Amino acid sequence: MPKPVPARLVALAARPLALAALLFALAGCAGFGLHDSPNVDVVGMEPMPGEGMETRFALKLRVQNPNETPIEFDGVFVELDVRGSKLASGVSDSKGVVPRFGEAVITVPMSVPLGAMIRQVLDLASGERIRSDYRIRGKLSGPAFGGHRFESSGQLQLPEGLLGPSRHGLLDP
Repeated sequence: MPKPVPARLVALAARPLALAALLFALAGCAGFGLHDSPNVDVVGMEPMPGEGMETRFALKLRVQNPNETPIEFDGVFVELDVRGSKLASGVSDSKGVVPRFGEAVITVPMSVPLGAMIRQVLDLASGERIRSDYRIRGKLSGPAFGGHRFESSGQLQLPEGLLGPSRHGLLDP
């Protein structure tokens, strides 16, 4: 009759097997995830009522999903830099799905602190540019595994007459 194996020895041998099974399962789940980050572009800005000394606006983002699986989200965080300085940030608890190889427009309320607004106005007043470079970065939070980060840059066209008449006619109609 074979000699019985002690329970402690069985437990020690089972640990590496359980760890290997867990690693294989996690690797399998990773294969179902996104391979490419979503493409996010600014498609609109609309003024909103502010509180006290802050300015607020609704930032409209077009989110494109270049993957074979849909992006399900239940929250959005965005930071907006203009001319290399942070201008605004915003969050939204909106929920939705960006279909596979599809797109969706998401609106995020943004807050501009007074200091950031003054810095941008002074920069605009000292220059004659009506276009400004921007960069956005943020995250679409999902119900599983944290979410999907994104980053994008481009140029914003400032509305004509934003700063009043220009001395050189560049902002005049």
